[in-house]
Order: sequence, then structure tokens, then C-alpha cells
Amino acid sequence: TPASPPRHRNRGMRTRLGCLSHKSDSYNDFTAILPDKPNRALKRLSTEEATRWADSFDVLLSHKYGLAAFRAFLKTEFSEENLEFWLACEDFKKTRSAAKLASKAQRIFEEFIDVQAPREVNIDFQTRELTRRNVQEPSLSCFDQAQGKVHSLMEKDSYPRFLRSKIYTDLLSQTQRRLS
Repeated sequence: TPASPPRHRNRGMRTRLGCLSHKSDSYNDFTAILPDKPNRALKRLSTEEATRWADSFDVLLSHKYGLAAFRAFLKTEFSEENLEFWLACEDFKKTRSAAKLASKAQRIFEEFIDVQAPREVNIDFQTRELTRRNVQEPSLSCFDQAQGKVHSLMEKDSYPRFLRSKIYTDLLSQTQRRLS
């Protein structure tokens, strides 16, 4: 019947909205995506290490658990595509095969850069167009400008909020509690 499809669509929308309302910014969100078993991983994480994540954004990105905590935080803000793009670019720069370079570049472009990409990152038109041209003749540096813009956006916008987030403050108190 004609009435069935809208009702089905509304149910799907309600389910999605229900999922949105259950998103939280907590220590448990972080432990759920740790690269190792959470308890073992957290025993290895010192308060000193976790405190150093506040020294600089790059210190945070270079630490396995810092990266996991930041990813969990970005998920609560629905902006993890920025980090995923940055990581894809880091992986892309390690490509040694010329044959793989073109296909990897195209995949990254289609997933993150192209207009209406499934995980489109927020970059300006000029950067998007420059990247589009670069991907036509890919080199290891073809995403450098776009990656730099996304890094800067995360550093200025998401990173300060992460340092004030419940995920980070809970994590610090967990490591300190272990010491006492």
C-alpha cells in the first residue's frame, strides 16, 4: 500500500535518532575501542603518558592509546572521518608500489574528498580541487594540503574539546586511582 513505505522510513529514522541519543562521552566508550584488552592496556598506560597527550596534538596522535581515546571522542561528536582521513593519508605515504599508488589515491579521494563522499571531510573548494587534480597523477604528496587542513582543523577545534572531555578526564582519574 502507498502508506507502508513512509511508515517504514519513519521507523528507520526513529531507530537512527534513538542511536544518536545513546551516544555518550565516557571512559567506557574509550575502553570499548582499545587496541588491546581494556584492563591490560590501562595497566600499561601511566598517568604521565596520558598527561603528555595534553602537551601537543602530535604527541596525542603518536600514542596508540591516545589515538584510540581521541577516536572515541570524535565518534561522540560524529566527526571521526577527520581522523580516519588523516590516518589513511599517513598509510598512503608509506605506499611503495607505483601500481598501488593510483588505486589507493582514488579510494581515499572517493571516500573522503569528493563532494558527497561517504565520509566527506570539511575542506575548502580550492583544496578539494587541487587534490582532485593531484589524484589524476598521484604522488606520495598528493594529499598533503588536504591532510594539513584536516590536521589543523582537528588541532584547533576537536583537540581542545577532547582535553576537556569526560573521556580524557575519566581516563586520567582512572590512571591516578590505580596509583593510590
